[in-house]
Amino acid sequence: MQDHDQYRLFLHLAETLSFTRTAADCHVSPATLSRAVQRLEGATGHRLLERGPHGVSLTRHGRAFRRYAAEALDLWACYRSEDTVDDLSGHLRVFASVTACESLLPDLLSPLRNAHPRVHISLRTGDASSAFTLLDRGEADLAVAALPDRTPATLLTRQIAHTPLVLVQAADAPAAEQVPAVSQPFVLPRQGLVRTAADHWFRSLGIHPHIAAEADGHEALLALVALGYGTGIIPGLVLRHSGVRNRLRQLPTSSHPGRLAIGVCIRRADLHRPLIAAAWAVTRPGRGSGSQHAAPS
Repeated sequence: MQDHDQYRLFLHLAETLSFTRTAADCHVSPATLSRAVQRLEGATGHRLLERGPHGVSLTRHGRAFRRYAAEALDLWACYRSEDTVDDLSGHLRVFASVTACESLLPDLLSPLRNAHPRVHISLRTGDASSAFTLLDRGEADLAVAALPDRTPATLLTRQIAHTPLVLVQAADAPAAEQVPAVSQPFVLPRQGLVRTAADHWFRSLGIHPHIAAEADGHEALLALVALGYGTGIIPGLVLRHSGVRNRLRQLPTSSHPGRLAIGVCIRRADLHRPLIAAAWAVTRPGRGSGSQHAAPS
C-alpha cells in the first residue's frame, strides 16, 4: 500500500535525519522522498520535519507521527500474517548502553530473534541515563537500563539483573591505607543513578570527597581512572566488560556504595502492539541469562 511505503520512508528518515542517506538506502530519488514527506505533512496538517542550516530534525508532531507510523506498520504486518505469532514481523528499536549490548542483549533478545526471524531489530547505544528520555520521545521501543527506585507511570519495567557498585583505581596507583579516605581524589559520573548513589554513600560516611574529575558515561570514567586521576565508582558489570580492565584494580572496602537494578523498559501504551508485546513476553525473568545476577569477577 502506498501509505505504508510512505510510512517506511518516513521512519527511515526519522532515524537517519538525512534525505540523501534515506533516499540512497531506500532506492528512491531525493525528489520522491521529499514528495512523500510533503504528502504526509499535507495529510496530517502539520509540519513533521524542520529543515535548517544545521540539518534535519523532527518536530513535536513529527515525533508523534513516528509513533503512529510504527504502530500502523506493526498492525499491518500482523493483519497480513493473519495475526499468527509465528509470522510476526516489524521493526523493533532498542536502546542500551555499550556494556548492556555486550553482556545482556544477545541472550536477552535471542528468544525473540529465534521465534520471529522476520522481526528487524535496530540497536542504538549511548549513556544509560538517556533511556527513559528516548522512550518518552518515541525514539526507542524498548530500552535496557539501570532502574531508579521509582519509575514514571507511563513506563513498564522489569528487572533482569543487578550489579554492585565497586571502587576502582589505576593498577599502578599507590595503595591507599584507608578506603575511602578524605583526601582521596575521586572520579565520578557527572549525573545519573551512580552519582546519586555515590553522593548518598559519601554523606552516610560523613565524607566530603575531593572530586578530581567528572565524566559523561561509564567508559569515559574508567578511562580517566586508568589515567590516574583518582578512584572511580562504577557498576561491577561495567568493570567486568571494560576494555581497560587490565589497567585497573578493584579496591576492597568494608562499606559499599550500593547496587543497581538493571531492567527492560517499554512504554505502557505500547503493550497493545503485537511486536512490543512479543518482545516484552520473551524478556521475562527466567529467559536467557537476563535473570542472572551480574557481579564483578
